[in-house]
Amino acid sequence: MPVHEYRELKPTAEAEAIYRRWLARLNDEFTRHTKPDIRSQIVRDELIQLYLGRPYGGPAKATLNHELAMHTLTESLDPRNVTLEPEYYGDVDPDKYAVRKPLIWFWQMFDRSPVGLNHWLGFRFRCMLGRHIFRHLGKHVKIFHNVEFTYGYNLTISDWCTIHKNVMLDDRGGIILHEGTSVSDYANVYSHTHNINHQADVTNKPTELGPHARVTYHATVLAGANVGENAMLGALGLATKPVPPGTVAVGIPAHVKRQKDPTAKP
Repeated sequence: MPVHEYRELKPTAEAEAIYRRWLARLNDEFTRHTKPDIRSQIVRDELIQLYLGRPYGGPAKATLNHELAMHTLTESLDPRNVTLEPEYYGDVDPDKYAVRKPLIWFWQMFDRSPVGLNHWLGFRFRCMLGRHIFRHLGKHVKIFHNVEFTYGYNLTISDWCTIHKNVMLDDRGGIILHEGTSVSDYANVYSHTHNINHQADVTNKPTELGPHARVTYHATVLAGANVGENAMLGALGLATKPVPPGTVAVGIPAHVKRQKDPTAKP
């Protein structure tokens, strides 16, 4: 069968220069400022420009009833005025999450903005933010749009990993994506479980994928069900227990269907 390598694509030179200047400025701002309030102000100002096409004009004067929807939008672009689901969890580390929350909101709202489907920019934008959010983010990582995670600070993504669109990485108990791992569209990877009788009784279990593992379309990895080196979880598969290295597991629950060729390059 033919091998089709990814093509290298670039925007115009003028656009690339603007994109790189913007990302470099944001990275510098988030490196210098770690206080949640300052990061929230930076994110608010950038989102207002992305969504409304104008600079932030100061606090709203909401005097006219027919403008309340517009002011609601403006206020909701400020991370301090929104709540996110992980903030409600009892095991969240409030201090760790607080410094990351503005960046997580920026990540989510960038993906929903008019520029969110710009892959060239999006890959670089998410990696820039990821280095301020995650426990570790390696080199040559590609993260597509609408990827979500829980806390961020319990997530490790190693070199050469690819995470496709609409993936959920529940790093509540910790997730490690080892080198060269690929997670396909709409896959879910979990690291916590709930007691069947008491939902608030939560057990965190770290989940590891790879190196060079593949979790394919719409598959789900439950907490602690690691996917071994060069192993693959097939489409729609549900891993309830570890997938051994070098195997292909399919089904609900997933079971080993075949062995991979150990001489083939991952």
